[in-house]
Amino acid sequence: MLLIDGSRRRGCRMLLTALLATLISCAAPATLHAQALFDRFNMAVAADRTDEVAALLARGMDPNTVDLNGDPALLVAARLGYERTLEVLLRAGAKVNARNRFGDSAILVAAIGGQLAIVKKLVAHGAAINADGWTPLIYAATGGRDEVVRYLLEARAKVDAEGPNGITALMMAVRGGHANTVSLLLAKGASANHRGENGASALRWAQRGGFDSIEKELRERGARE
Repeated sequence: MLLIDGSRRRGCRMLLTALLATLISCAAPATLHAQALFDRFNMAVAADRTDEVAALLARGMDPNTVDLNGDPALLVAARLGYERTLEVLLRAGAKVNARNRFGDSAILVAAIGGQLAIVKKLVAHGAAINADGWTPLIYAATGGRDEVVRYLLEARAKVDAEGPNGITALMMAVRGGHANTVSLLLAKGASANHRGENGASALRWAQRGGFDSIEKELRERGARE
């Protein structure tokens, strides 16, 4: 009986070893195939190869795939201004407010890049305009993107929404020396006297930057030391 049991145990071990080897041999090609699809998809998005992106999505590729830099595919398309690729991703179910590891979303990078058509498309698909923290309006003002600023204000973006440290769109426009953006924001009701943490203000930043015309306009709008 002992010999029989021992033979059975050896037979079971051999069978398990064979099964494990089979599983490993099957898994390796599958893993390589998945990696190849991942690489191909990310390259297609980055190169605006819309038809290829659509084909890969049809094969089951996740529209919320994140590349090696931690950027969702939708954010990459938005940053680069790829309208058709962005639309394909949205139709496939890409999360419109997904963020990367730095907290940026598709609408934020589109706003600072002045991608008005992209911003409009994202808003139409539910992108957050007045989320906590950095807002598209603050990003657009930072880059002096007046068309985007104007559109966001028309879409009811909060003109004095505060980002980290109490910074507003007006303050960032002043910091960048974007005189036209400053005028636009003030005309839409931005506070000339808002102060962030440590007493930072639009007037103080205008003085530090040597932006005399901006400082003059701020004072005319009631800005105080």
